[in-house]
Amino acid sequence: MRLASATLDSPVGRLLAVVWDGRLCTLTFDADAASTREHLLARFGTDLFPAHRDPAGVCMRLRAYFRGELEALDDVEVDLAGTPFQEKVWAELRRIRPGSTRSYADVASAVGEPKALRAVGMAAARNPAVLVVPCHRVVASDGSLHGFSGGIERKRWLLVHEGALLA
Repeated sequence: MRLASATLDSPVGRLLAVVWDGRLCTLTFDADAASTREHLLARFGTDLFPAHRDPAGVCMRLRAYFRGELEALDDVEVDLAGTPFQEKVWAELRRIRPGSTRSYADVASAVGEPKALRAVGMAAARNPAVLVVPCHRVVASDGSLHGFSGGIERKRWLLVHEGALLA
């Protein structure tokens, strides 16, 4: 299986997963959005992929995550094709454990760029694999919820689901 896709209905909406050579390269809430199609066209030259029931076991792991197995996504292999800075930020985001949050300043410091808060925010916004690269776990320094491509209500739901926020 070189390239495959699957959609999955979840508590936070319909998800689209695209896998390339056994590694997740896209996981998005907006399966039909123009921006998702543009990203896929730019990377693969097409936005149509062979449908698969569960490419690389991603759907099974997502279902487990939504059932409460919060670490089910930890070992999903990814191939995200970002810039070197984006890749550093995304790797750091994957180190944020379920049930916890970090500020944009914390992430910027962790990647060795303590003044790059805006750049960290942009890298998080361009994250092509939501949930697996948990950009929803990044909050403002005062703990408020900002900047999530899936919308603040989804971010809130995910953080409550993981126990980082009270309902």
